[in-house]
Amino acid sequence: MTRKCNHSLLEKAKYNKKDEFYTQLIDIENELSYYEEAFFGKVVYCNCDDVKHSNFFKYFVSNFTKLGLKKLICACYKESSLFNPQCGYYYEYNGSSSTELDLTKIKNFNGNGDFRSKESIALLKQADIVVTNPPFSLFREYISQLVEYKKKFLIISNVNAITYKEVYSLIKKNKLWLGVNLGRGISGFIVPKEYELYGLETKINKFGERIISPNNCMWLTNINHSKPRGFINLTERYIGNELKYPHYDNFDGIHIDKTKNIPYDYDGVMGVPLTFLHQFNPEQFEIIQFRKGDDGKDLKINGKAPFFRILVRNKKYIQNCNNKQTS
Repeated sequence: MTRKCNHSLLEKAKYNKKDEFYTQLIDIENELSYYEEAFFGKVVYCNCDDVKHSNFFKYFVSNFTKLGLKKLICACYKESSLFNPQCGYYYEYNGSSSTELDLTKIKNFNGNGDFRSKESIALLKQADIVVTNPPFSLFREYISQLVEYKKKFLIISNVNAITYKEVYSLIKKNKLWLGVNLGRGISGFIVPKEYELYGLETKINKFGERIISPNNCMWLTNINHSKPRGFINLTERYIGNELKYPHYDNFDGIHIDKTKNIPYDYDGVMGVPLTFLHQFNPEQFEIIQFRKGDDGKDLKINGKAPFFRILVRNKKYIQNCNNKQTS
């Protein structure tokens, strides 16, 4: 069955504070295989992970020796109330014991284990790399904390996180980029039994786990991976096909509906879709700005605003033109 994109699913999580979207082991394995060299001798912190259920914990414990890890720390939040007092807890693994979870070594926090708590931040300071699927409803705060403490990270987010100023500004400065897999490259998330199974692509697997596949998620990282950033192969021509590329009402630039339709012979600014970032190479393109026109309002074509666009310029083409002029 064709997987249809459902952008509303994790948006619902944002407003309903339903953040229990657990990552499948196969998706962790598929992404982490591109970063193996980055983990040697490092302390990894999974600060949104219950060791009793986390597939991140399973992955890192199973591959502890292969990756050459120094230590793994997993910590989780537990919601507490007057009638149901609970503490968050954490678990440390250094490779010296069995890979099986030892429940006697779980340590309770004094508080609920929120990633913003002093106790969790104390563990964060020990870490070299953070890897997890953080709560979508708190994503802005989460990534801001990672930047504040200057941590390397590999995390999952909704594609629309690109529209956050906290994320976009880092991408523009080439301090953050998309990982290898996004959209259909992430097969789906395990959700609790009380969650409604939204969308057309839902299933219950052989383990009885409820899976949803929103198709609008991605990995975000500031770690170099082994998959090279190649140049986008541009085959479309602008000159002679100008009508295919409408100009914005409120900005001197042309609209590109799909990344594959970027022309190779245009030296001005172009508005490209968010998914362009999956193939973005800073040696080929320059990011100018995001979403807004000269009037500070959303980009418009004939009075209508298309979905968010990133304004870029083909600096490789401009360099080639300048080289021809000076030769």
